[in-house]
Amino acid sequence: MALVVLRQAVIMLILIVMGAGCFKLKILSKETVTQISGLVLKVVNPIVILLAYQRELDPALVKSLGWTFLLAAVSYACAFAVAYLGIRDKAGRETVVERFSAIYSNCGFMGIPLVQAMFGYEGVFYLTAFLTVFNLLVWSHGVMQMSGQRSLKSLVRVLYSPAIIAILVGLVLFFLQITLPSLLKDTLEMVGALNSPLAMFVAGATIIQTDLLGVLKKPRILYVSFLKLIVIPLASMGAFLLFSAPDIVEMTVTAAAAAPSAAICTMQCLNYKRNAAYAAEIFGVTTLLSVATMPLMMVVYGLL
Repeated sequence: MALVVLRQAVIMLILIVMGAGCFKLKILSKETVTQISGLVLKVVNPIVILLAYQRELDPALVKSLGWTFLLAAVSYACAFAVAYLGIRDKAGRETVVERFSAIYSNCGFMGIPLVQAMFGYEGVFYLTAFLTVFNLLVWSHGVMQMSGQRSLKSLVRVLYSPAIIAILVGLVLFFLQITLPSLLKDTLEMVGALNSPLAMFVAGATIIQTDLLGVLKKPRILYVSFLKLIVIPLASMGAFLLFSAPDIVEMTVTAAAAAPSAAICTMQCLNYKRNAAYAAEIFGVTTLLSVATMPLMMVVYGLL
């Protein structure tokens, strides 16, 4: 499994470099990157999620999905503990941005390609549980932290998330055992195949826009990256030892927790007048470092 993860990491790195090269050569513009990002989040990812539910109803699958919800909640509890204990309020510090970046991972963009490479659509099937918990928290706690206000509107927005809609539709099809027509399914699978290359191209184009050499010299960003990519996944794996969940579920949740900081942090910073440039720097550094740390976390899991 370690070799599978490493191979996927190398592929992801090559795609990231290609995306960065396309941006440098002006084949991709900032506007194009933003549009592709929206395409992946609103169309491609939901299609991959929907296809993950196109499988035979099996009590073992349902049980494992329940395990995934539980471990996702445990993982986020660990993330909250690490973020709030490791990132303290201090005058002049971007505490909200740092905590948001540490807690919430790019589990859709980076998690789906990796999990799909390791376990196929079965892994994506379990990952949907983590994505559900992510969306519930990021649009409630995350928005409240960014805005400084508590609003029910942010909770309602969860239901309009394309990922959540895909999960709900997928669950209905799964439990009613409704199979998509082969022509439609084959078409959707062609679109779903775009997920990894498009997501990595966006990541590469985003990274190249930051002054990486300068950013990598900022101790604070490296500290937040260390919490996000190393401490939180390790804390999650330690907590999983208290349970007896299937290995595939634990590895899926670990991969999602070990993903880099969520891209939505930068978007929410722009929306709520926070330091979006700082959020983008953390996103860029964690995305770059995750190419090495995500496989490392999978290896560590194998040793436990």
